[in-house]
Amino acid sequence: KFGVFLFQSSGDKDVILNILSVLTDLLSLGTGRRIQYVISKGGSEALLQALTTAARTELLDHSILLPLLRLLARVGQRDRKFGMKVQKAEATDTLLSLARRNLGHHLHLTHCLWVLRVCASNITTGTTLGINGAMELLFKVITPYSKRHVRTVRAAIEALAALLKSKSNSRRAVSRGYLDGLLRLYHDWHRNDVSNNYICIRRGLLLCLKHITNIQLGRETFLCSKGMEILFTSVQDCLSCKNLDPIVNTVTQILRKCYPKEPLPVATVRSSYSFPLPGNAKAELPCAGSEGIGLNAFAFFSASAGDYESDGEEEAEKGLDSEEEESKEEDYDLETDVNKLRSKPALDRPQEELGQYEAMCPELSHNFQELETESEEEKSLEDRTESLLSAPSHSIPNATSGKHPNYRLKNQSVTEMGPDPREKDFKVPLQRWTKKEKCRWDQTDEKRDIAEAVQDADSCEDPAGNHVLILRPLPKDPAWYKKTIYPECEALINSSAGGSLDCSDIVTNLLERHQGDIPFHSPRFYIARAKCVKSIPDYKDLAFPDFWGHQPPPYSKSMLERKYGVQRDKVLDDVRRLIQPGDVIGRTVFDLDEPSHSSPGAPGCLTFFSKFESGNLRKAIQVREFEYDLIMNADVNSNQQHQWFYFEVRGMKSAVPYRFNIINCEKFNSQFNYGMQLVMYSVKEALQGRPRWLRAGHDICYYKNHYRCSAAAGRGVKGNFYYTLTFSIKFPHKDDVCYLAYHYPYTYSTMMSHLDILERNRNPKKVYWRQQTLCQTLGGNLCPLLTITAMPESKKRDDLEQFC
Repeated sequence: KFGVFLFQSSGDKDVILNILSVLTDLLSLGTGRRIQYVISKGGSEALLQALTTAARTELLDHSILLPLLRLLARVGQRDRKFGMKVQKAEATDTLLSLARRNLGHHLHLTHCLWVLRVCASNITTGTTLGINGAMELLFKVITPYSKRHVRTVRAAIEALAALLKSKSNSRRAVSRGYLDGLLRLYHDWHRNDVSNNYICIRRGLLLCLKHITNIQLGRETFLCSKGMEILFTSVQDCLSCKNLDPIVNTVTQILRKCYPKEPLPVATVRSSYSFPLPGNAKAELPCAGSEGIGLNAFAFFSASAGDYESDGEEEAEKGLDSEEEESKEEDYDLETDVNKLRSKPALDRPQEELGQYEAMCPELSHNFQELETESEEEKSLEDRTESLLSAPSHSIPNATSGKHPNYRLKNQSVTEMGPDPREKDFKVPLQRWTKKEKCRWDQTDEKRDIAEAVQDADSCEDPAGNHVLILRPLPKDPAWYKKTIYPECEALINSSAGGSLDCSDIVTNLLERHQGDIPFHSPRFYIARAKCVKSIPDYKDLAFPDFWGHQPPPYSKSMLERKYGVQRDKVLDDVRRLIQPGDVIGRTVFDLDEPSHSSPGAPGCLTFFSKFESGNLRKAIQVREFEYDLIMNADVNSNQQHQWFYFEVRGMKSAVPYRFNIINCEKFNSQFNYGMQLVMYSVKEALQGRPRWLRAGHDICYYKNHYRCSAAAGRGVKGNFYYTLTFSIKFPHKDDVCYLAYHYPYTYSTMMSHLDILERNRNPKKVYWRQQTLCQTLGGNLCPLLTITAMPESKKRDDLEQFC
């Protein structure tokens, strides 16, 4: 307090120098708490007042000014209100005047620039400095390129980067042509800094460009000035050196931000499949070109009046801290350290909204013993047990309409509908399990059960005979079967006309070859169940993994160790498409919406397919010879939910890395950034006795791309971005048929066939099993309700009570 008092009242030069010396020693030896203490006692104001007083003299006394400026720079970094205090003390003009008067003395100028940088960290003060000509002054210092007075140049670049955080300063810089000058200056520093001694200066110039490109005018000017090409070319020299990561990361952020934004290359983001909901008979289905809102989310989404791309001149300027947080949030997916990757821990909805789901979990709050009626209590335990054991398996009526499974009259009760005529007691092969032996089929039961299952399956077809399921055809090359299935096929192939093999013969041969050693699976029974399943697209094909089944992986696999810098490498690959489009093919090879526009089977091109249960590939675009962009189909009646994928690919070369980019993901982050791999199923491997879904893929990462959502698809916020999941795969065999999926597929047909097999495989003396139909889905499929518990150990009262 005594020092501050003397500082404010004394005009004695020696006293001031002593006080400055003492303060400098105290702050240099002390911690941040000591600086905060000086700030709390008015230290910033006292130093600014002393600076204003010292600068008024005609002959500047630099013995006082230099330590004073050093103290101001040190204290100002800790004082969050320093910019406001500078304006209140009317010290902005003083600082600029001191800098102009010292343009020829670089040591003194450097001290002034340190304080200017701290003042410019406050957006309002930085804007005032920009209006008063601070940027023109700084450009005089940093141009033209020179390695003389590097310390001064670095201080000026850092001060300029702080000034350009103000959007008005950025607009002023663009209008005066400073962006072109910054690009040329960066190119000169990059080209001449062979030994990488001036990384801080190069990164400072990149920060200036980054702040300017935060506004739309800056991005447009950056593109017109060939900024993408300049930065992309320069960063190629830096990728191999870890010390240059600050430069590489900043360049990647700028390039990604300035990449021209565009919508997804589809006619509409809505799902290719739509479904009329009951009660909405008058509602028209959205047309193919509309960006409508999901029928079940009408109230949630609202169009946003703001545009992400607008400069927002009327918007209040953001403070330093909030801009830093925004920058971190925007580019956190470029983080290359797996340990630092952040997830979103917050709930996706308010906590109070979760209470509405309590009714779905009554076991958490109700005492069911109190809900029993008096008549039930009067029953004897034997009668109650007998009624439970004799209850039919399908005792809950189904909501089935006579005209269409998806509609019923408004006041029609569930009990009036009657049982579902499609519902059958399927006979399934009994699997006998022992501890040491593998599962074996009972051949006698199998033949009888298969015949019954096929008969039941035939009864599931509609009267018009439209619902006919076939296995996805395998490659038609006869040699494929000779080499892959078994040599006995050779005679059959040679004897057939033209050396071709009929599809029914192939399926027959496949079924005869199936060993039946896959737990809880039979291809014949899967087909029987799948024929009874209704689907909105009316699927006609079965995916081979679902038909054939799969065994557990033979070994556990650890998480994939991620390649260093893989995300930014993929972003730079995307930028290469823009500035070097010569090798980009851009050919649509699969299109669910417009099959006529796709060109499958082109030379050197993969063939895609996904029109089977749980498949959801919508579009495939060949980017380069071994690279494809993929677009997933949204959920039915929706324009969202694109995370799951499951599709078939064929016609590949072996030992060649194919890159796949799923470009319309929505989540902010993914387990694929933490070592997760997708799963792959090879038909050739399956036919050779190894039917397995295996973890596959390398160079896997998940990052934000340049495709932009519409307001309807972006949860009401126009300008949200899609994310890309990219991975590379080397297929094990040439001309194989492989299936790729997000995780192990488990279709509705698989579940229903599993329930049949589980019911048959239980021991009825030990396991009580009751399968009922709770209701039907809107699509007309059964929703089963299972009751499973232990049978009473005896007819004693305690055992029967426990069972009931």
